[in-house]
Amino acid sequence: MTTAIIITVCVLILLAYIFDITSSKTKVPSVILLLLMGWLVKQVALTTGLSLPNLSPILPILGTIGLILIVLEGSLELELNSTKFPLIKKSFAVALLPMLLLAFGAAGAFHFWGGINFKDSLTNAIPLCVISSAIAIPSVKNLVNHQKEFVIYESSLSDILGVIFFNFVAFNDSFGAGSIWHFFAQLITIIIVSFLATGGLSYLLSKIDHHIKFAPIILLVILIYNISKIYHLPSLVFILIFGLFLGNLDEIKRFKWIQRLKPDLLDREVKKFKEITIEATFVIRVLFFLLFGYLMETAEILNLSTLGWAVGIVINIFCLRAILLKFYKMELSPLLFIAPRGLITILLFLSTPASQTISLVNKSLIIQIIILSALVMMIGLMMENKKESE
Repeated sequence: MTTAIIITVCVLILLAYIFDITSSKTKVPSVILLLLMGWLVKQVALTTGLSLPNLSPILPILGTIGLILIVLEGSLELELNSTKFPLIKKSFAVALLPMLLLAFGAAGAFHFWGGINFKDSLTNAIPLCVISSAIAIPSVKNLVNHQKEFVIYESSLSDILGVIFFNFVAFNDSFGAGSIWHFFAQLITIIIVSFLATGGLSYLLSKIDHHIKFAPIILLVILIYNISKIYHLPSLVFILIFGLFLGNLDEIKRFKWIQRLKPDLLDREVKKFKEITIEATFVIRVLFFLLFGYLMETAEILNLSTLGWAVGIVINIFCLRAILLKFYKMELSPLLFIAPRGLITILLFLSTPASQTISLVNKSLIIQIIILSALVMMIGLMMENKKESE
């Protein structure tokens, strides 16, 4: 049994690798194929009568590690200089405004038609409104540079803002001045912690001369993230700051205190660190979506009672996105279509306090929205590819 499981996992990851390297040609989002493979493994296990342990507790663990690595990988790729500020401002607006509008709109619909109190409705609506960097970033590898940068900024900011928004709504009983003050105190705290931790980790990265040096750094990043999460701090801010710092050493090495880190030496180590992060991100992302596909039930995918909600929410996602992109004078194609839901949606859904869950937002709705948004992205990228070839 152990040997069979190891062989199966290795084959599935190798197939995922093939999907990844061929995605630029097929334009099929790997998430759809990974979910399908996971679901097929479940059907084979049921047909052959194989008894497997309950794997659902592993899903949030893989998801959390995956989210950390994906945001870290994305932020390591980003250039931060004065020429990028207009792009960052647009990315921030296109990440935040549709999220807020869609969240309050969906919450209003849940409240009106479901008779659910508005706070619980909003808590459950937020996971549906966050773009998944886990799906968006790997899907834009072959776009032109400014489009790719926009998607990386937007999806990373969407993850961060989504987590902050979710925590603010889910873990506050009221929304008065005290809650707002507490929120800003948390934000200032995590920014201070982020700069201190980034300085410390960068120093370690430049000083460790042991042959094992990157694994402890990644483990410390995960540790700091999760300790911050215990106190409901917006931990992804730390990941973003750490990644941006390491990825932009050339821009900041003129500062005297940076010279103490030996930036030229550190820059070489960062290149190796980036390579390891990319490899680890790939494996964790693949395992997460395979496992989620394995845990899906056929009835959940074909649930007609949630399909209408899923279609309505997805239509609103892309309508709001089109309006914002048009407002900021950005090209609609292919950016309009790149608004997938995925890992962060699942993580926030699983993080919803039991006392605040509502029947309207269930696993079926989450799965359907993820699949529909990924299909829209696939069709949009295929259309763009066809236009370019003509």
